[in-house]
Amino acid sequence: MADVPPCKPSAVRVAVLMGGTSAEREVSLMSGREVAGALRRSGFQVDEIDLNPADVDRLVECRFDVVFIALHGTFGEDGALQQRLDDLGILYVGSGARASRDAMDKVVSKRMFVASGVPTPPWEVVPAGDAAAAQAAYDRLGPETVVKPIDEGSSIAITLAGTPDAYAKGLAEVFAIRDRAMVEPWVHGRELTVGVLHAEGLPVVEIVPHQSFYNYHAKYYDDATEYLVNPDLPVDLEQACRRWSVEAHRALGCRDFSRVDMILDEHGAAHVLEVNTIPGFTTHSLLPKSASGAGIDFPSLCRYIVELALVRGRSAAPA
Repeated sequence: MADVPPCKPSAVRVAVLMGGTSAEREVSLMSGREVAGALRRSGFQVDEIDLNPADVDRLVECRFDVVFIALHGTFGEDGALQQRLDDLGILYVGSGARASRDAMDKVVSKRMFVASGVPTPPWEVVPAGDAAAAQAAYDRLGPETVVKPIDEGSSIAITLAGTPDAYAKGLAEVFAIRDRAMVEPWVHGRELTVGVLHAEGLPVVEIVPHQSFYNYHAKYYDDATEYLVNPDLPVDLEQACRRWSVEAHRALGCRDFSRVDMILDEHGAAHVLEVNTIPGFTTHSLLPKSASGAGIDFPSLCRYIVELALVRGRSAAPA
């Protein structure tokens, strides 16, 4: 980790925001509780807040030194909360409003990856009710496809479709909650993720689910899912994965930390799928596992993230 001036935790009051109203509420509550516990073990004063979007303005009255956002999904990871905190002059950890918004939108992200030379699978956008667009996407990217919402996380409503019927069902599942779907080719290979901390790539983690893919249940509840920190990869490929993760992080203008997901195809080429600006902080979560591979335990990771924000806040304060 890059050197960051240490703070005195006992003098710092942190609000950990969690819960919210998105489809990822339960995961957010798990993340927030673990973060709060880790920060308390490091000596910080911590308030746990199950945040309703209507109550954001009340945070000003509490005079927190910094906010740790553990809200996943809409109004947490999509830039809306970050913009509101900026407007209120409240310091928070992680990426700013624009980077958060761009990372949450998978189509915008992929366009920015391409512009920055970051390898990513091709894609098509299919609007709800547009049968011609659905067929054109299938003709270009099929016969095996991945269908997903453009702006959801935690593998919600993702379908790996190996047949036309499965493709149609995948689109219908997305259209039940969103008016657009993104379609990619189904890249078979190893599922990898790399944490990024202060613009440095952390060790690679390979995910070995014991289900059809790394779905919601495998991520948060299935103890059979295996996580291989520093998996067996050629040195040049391992370095490339870490490099592409940092490049994807930078392409979106992210700061402090993120987690970058990718697929390593059967030919050994890495394909970046997305950047998560508020990744999970649960016992099953991948950023903490990636950090552990660099010798950074969970309390140290949470403390470092808070310290990064505090340094940024000090540098932005008027003299």
